[in-house]
Formats: sequence, C-alpha cells, structure tokens
Amino acid sequence: MADVLTKEQRSYCMSQIRGKNTKPEVILRKALWSMGHRYRIKNKLPGKPDLVYPSLKVVIFVDGCFWHKCPKHYQPPKTHQIFWENKINANVERDKKNDMLLTTKGWIIVRIWEHEIKESLYDCTQKISKLLTNRKSHI
Repeated sequence: MADVLTKEQRSYCMSQIRGKNTKPEVILRKALWSMGHRYRIKNKLPGKPDLVYPSLKVVIFVDGCFWHKCPKHYQPPKTHQIFWENKINANVERDKKNDMLLTTKGWIIVRIWEHEIKESLYDCTQKISKLLTNRKSHI
C-alpha cells in the first residue's frame, strides 16, 4: 500500500515525534514526583535514561512500544519494511548494549513500557517506589 502522504508531509510528521518528554514519560515523572521521589532528567549516562536517581544508582527508561519493539504491541510497518526492521532492531541492540554498560558500572535499570503506564500507572509507581525504598535502606 502506498503512503497517503507526500514525502515532505511524511518527513514533517516524523520530525514531530519526540524522544524526550513523551506523554507516558511525563505522566510517570509527575506521579513519582508527587510521591516525593526526586530524580534527575539531565544526564550523560549510556542510553540517556529518562529518570536518574544518582545517589541510589537507579535509572529508569520509558520505552515506546513501537520504537523499542514491545513483545506485546509491536506491529511492523507495512511500508519500507527493511528500513524499519533495521532501525527498530538497531534500537533493541543499542538498549541491550547500554543496559550492559550501566550494569557493569553498578546501576540498577528499570524499563517501563509505555503500555504499562497507560494500563496501570499505580503498578508502575509502586514497583519503582519499592525499589527506591529498598535501595535507600541498603545505602
């Protein structure tokens, strides 16, 4: 099936997709902040985690179901399949590499899928809150 948009229109649409401050990320951040969990968002760590707790050495990534190939929701595009397959697989491999780099430096990694935030923000915040509380008691 041919794209219904022109090349310029498609290019513009794709340029509007944000890598930072996505809706699921902002929702999670606000919920954690309201619970009293203070975090950092600016960092130079591998993979540029969305939330960082430097003193606890905990990082949180909010992964989009499409961009990070969610096993539950990922649907490969019907056009430009080879391009997208290569791009998405490269994202997944980069995630694995960054996880390994962070783990060897002693960081605890939490990956939350965007659909988990949509389905139950409460479960996500409780999972993170328990981890942070446990880390605080061990440091």
